Amino acid sequence: MWLSNSFSRPRRRRSPSRQRSLNSRFQPAERFSFDTFVRGQSNRLAFAGAKAVANEPGKKYNPLFIYGASGLGKTHLLHSVARQILDANPKVPLVYITAQQFAEEFVNALQNGKIDQFRRAQRAVAVWLVDDIQFVAGKDKTQEEIFHTFNYLHSLGKQIVLSSDRPPKDLYLMDERLRSRFEAGLVADIQMPDTETRCAILLTKAEQERIELDHGVAMYLAENVPGNIRRLEGALTKLTAQASVEGLPLSLGLAQLMVEQYYRAGVLAKPGFNQIVDAVGKHYRISSDEIRGISRKAPIVHARHVAVFITREITGDSWKHIGGLFGDRDHTSMMHGYTKISEMMHQDKDLRAAVKMLIRNLYPDA
Repeated sequence: MWLSNSFSRPRRRRSPSRQRSLNSRFQPAERFSFDTFVRGQSNRLAFAGAKAVANEPGKKYNPLFIYGASGLGKTHLLHSVARQILDANPKVPLVYITAQQFAEEFVNALQNGKIDQFRRAQRAVAVWLVDDIQFVAGKDKTQEEIFHTFNYLHSLGKQIVLSSDRPPKDLYLMDERLRSRFEAGLVADIQMPDTETRCAILLTKAEQERIELDHGVAMYLAENVPGNIRRLEGALTKLTAQASVEGLPLSLGLAQLMVEQYYRAGVLAKPGFNQIVDAVGKHYRISSDEIRGISRKAPIVHARHVAVFITREITGDSWKHIGGLFGDRDHTSMMHGYTKISEMMHQDKDLRAAVKMLIRNLYPDA
């Protein structure tokens, strides 16, 4: 049956089969809970917001919008919210869906004349969690459907939680009406964690997996394995497998050998200009040709300046050479773009984190 008035007005009872199909749609992953989420300065606000929502759905921070680079824990928090709510009341109608899944199911419903069933499945809920909302940017009809679903649920006091790889203001190809609604509640970021938090994450994972991991080895991996948390945990898996195959303990020496073999070489290899432009274009959802082109549209100019900044930082090439790469532009325009991004990064922590993430991810590892 429906939740109490804290979520919505009383409505008709659902049949048991309807309730089961709604809740069986999603089962939170066993490894994802608030207890297994390692808190640090980089994710403190996002954790607090998610915990508050799980404790009192529909009453605080609605919507809750969590953003950050891939592999930093956004999905973990969404699963944690769902797990706590369902643990407290398994009958709560709840849907977790990725934006990509939403788009695919929406198109399928349109093609097969089942749009009413699709809408009922998304809207007959008390809690609606949408992961990676940035994937619907540029998909006009899908955005329109999300807009109406968002409005319907929000007007009834249903809890909405969304995640993205960037803040609402940077979702350039998203409908302005949606961006403004995303900013109406709590917008919380997850930054790249510091070394101590990375170490704590490894120790927590080792405890979960019943792996005997020395603190010194965990700290070494935290300091020397590049990339996000997913890559860091992958390094621990690699190290554990290597130790098992060779019949050796998880020692500092073995960790050093693994880092040198699989990670250090990748860090030393500089990415090329095309890789840089492609990465920036993918981040901002702007084509590489537009970044190299002559358009003066603000989002494209911003992406172009970011590409100039990263190109200069990584390659150290002359302004004249960089200008040639960007369509024979004058060296002064290249200097202007670099300076502008450099100054903006001092004031805008989101931009600073995005540029840092782009540079880090441009260096491939095993």
